Amino acid sequence: MLPVGKSALAALVRRPSLWGTALRQGRAVVPAAWWARWPPLPMPTRRYLALRLEAMYGPGGGRLSPSELVGYLEWCRWMRALAR
Repeated sequence: MLPVGKSALAALVRRPSLWGTALRQGRAVVPAAWWARWPPLPMPTRRYLALRLEAMYGPGGGRLSPSELVGYLEWCRWMRALAR
């Protein structure tokens, strides 16, 4: 399961301007040949998620809050615009 709660996903649904960024970021973290693993879902590996959550929250990880998810995606969109 992704470390994103339903309220964080609801916050994303309310911001259509971030949908493209969310899809781009999702595609960037999904491993190649994701369909060859069980369950065949386009999700990052557990190891990758554990690493990212530990980097963000420290040992034990956590869940992204709605404001953290939205802030991260806004930052990604901003960085992409700067790179152009």
